[in-house]
Parts: sequence; C-alpha cells; structure tokens
Amino acid sequence: MMNELSCNEAELIGTVRSAPAFSHENHGCRFYRLILQVPRLSGQADLLPVLAGEEQLAEARPGALLRVMGQLRSFNNKSGQGSRLVLAVFAQSLEPAADGAENRIVLAGTLCKPPILRRTPLGRCICDLMLAVPRRYGRADYLPVIAWGQLAARLSRRAVGGFVRLEGRVQSRVYTKVTPGGPEERTAYEVSVMRLLEDAGDTEEPASE
Repeated sequence: MMNELSCNEAELIGTVRSAPAFSHENHGCRFYRLILQVPRLSGQADLLPVLAGEEQLAEARPGALLRVMGQLRSFNNKSGQGSRLVLAVFAQSLEPAADGAENRIVLAGTLCKPPILRRTPLGRCICDLMLAVPRRYGRADYLPVIAWGQLAARLSRRAVGGFVRLEGRVQSRVYTKVTPGGPEERTAYEVSVMRLLEDAGDTEEPASE
C-alpha cells in the first residue's frame, strides 16, 4: 500500500487465455500484453488485460493458472479507435498458482468527475464514477468505477475532489458501438465496488450485482 491517500493494489488468479503479444518498449524494457480469464461466482468470467515485462513471461503459457499482483493502470489510446482511455493490470509479480480464483482490488483516490446516478431498465440503482489514483512522479491513473444499490446512492452524494477508498473487483463488459462502418463489438473495463473502506474502519456492504 503506497500511503493512506494513494492506494492501487490488484490481485488476480486466473487462466491465461492468449499467448503474450508485444505491447511496447519503455526505457529499454519490453512489455507484453496477455488476457487472463478470471471466473465469477455467477459462472461467467472476466477477460482482463495484463501487462507484464519480458522477464516475467516464463510461466505465461495459454492454459496456465497464474497469480498476478500489481496495479490497475490507465493509458491513452493513440490508435484512434475505441475509448480514449485504455485499462490494464500492470503486473509487479506474476507466478504460477496451484488452484483457486481471485479478483480483488483496493483503490484510494479522489473523484475527478461528478458522480452519475441512474437506473437500469429493471429499476436497479447504479452510479458511475471516475477515480483519480496518484502514481509516483506526479502522474495519476483515471479509473472508471461503478457501484450498485445502497453503495450507488451513497457515492452519488460525494463531491468532485472528495476522497474515496474502496474494495472491489476488476471486470470486463462487452458492448456494441455504432460506428460509421456499422456496429462493432467492444470491451470496456471498470472496477465494481464491493464495499467502501471508511476512516472509522471497514464498512461491509453487499454488492447488488
């Protein structure tokens, strides 16, 4: 944990879905992107992008069960296609796992946009937020967050610039985007809040999803 006002810790255990593909080079280090399949309790699965250094890839074979510890990072999309913000879990460690499944993230940062409270077609409350989580050297990650039910109502009353500390999971969501060339299927990534971590202690609230 970086400090009380800045936290970004992700832990995933899942199966490698795709062979690592070269992503970019930074300061002489080559980074690769792979997709990790992490099951949910519902039986569905999240397909999550992971960025790892070349030296971490010895165990990253398709079908391998891996444990990833790292941070959820945001990057500017320079391709001109899809969202302007690209998310991926930046692996600080990557090692074989014996069994199990895990998808947990703890974030602490400030709201950088007004929360948007809405209802789904079935009448469930949902709140969309954008959380700015500082990195070192003056940079920050801008991470989309969603909350459901009572948590959605509570977070919708937070002001821009307010501090939020939460625990949740990283999830993928497939949607259809209408483009000049026709409808395209795309994938969005976001953090689904499981509970808020308040100053007076952890406040448990069941997720509504």
